[in-house]
Amino acid sequence: MKLLNTLSLLCILLITSCTTNTTPTNTTQEKEDLIFHKSKLERKKNAPFSDAVTVGNTLYLAGQVGINPETRKLPEGGIGPEARQTLENIKEVLEAHGSDLEHVVKCTVILSTTDDFVEFNKIFREYFPKNKPARTTFAAGLLVGAKIEIDVIAVKADGFKDARVN
Repeated sequence: MKLLNTLSLLCILLITSCTTNTTPTNTTQEKEDLIFHKSKLERKKNAPFSDAVTVGNTLYLAGQVGINPETRKLPEGGIGPEARQTLENIKEVLEAHGSDLEHVVKCTVILSTTDDFVEFNKIFREYFPKNKPARTTFAAGLLVGAKIEIDVIAVKADGFKDARVN
């Protein structure tokens, strides 16, 4: 009888330990790490997307085109000026959210034509002379008559002491 009581007690303890508190304890922190950032530009305030999204220490930027925020127009002169303005727009959004071009880890580049690939690469090298992010480039039709659109993924600058290039 004593053995039966001991076995019963062990079974109850085993069942109880298996069913206690299986819900995640860190749900509040997980929600705080996901931030959808609205654009500071008036023309983008009602856009159906965020300018940037922060997940932990990582920034995901929406695609940027070369519209000058002051004139609200694409620069004249082809892919060169437009690529520069696009990268300046990206730089500004990154800086507004605690990062910079040196902390970009991935770029997706959409060109309106593959004919602009070589010229775009010259400009791209100016903005990324040392740290070369992973990149995908392709050609497709773009809105507003743009010749280029780029989106990036970056990490926040304060999370890293320096970037190493191998």
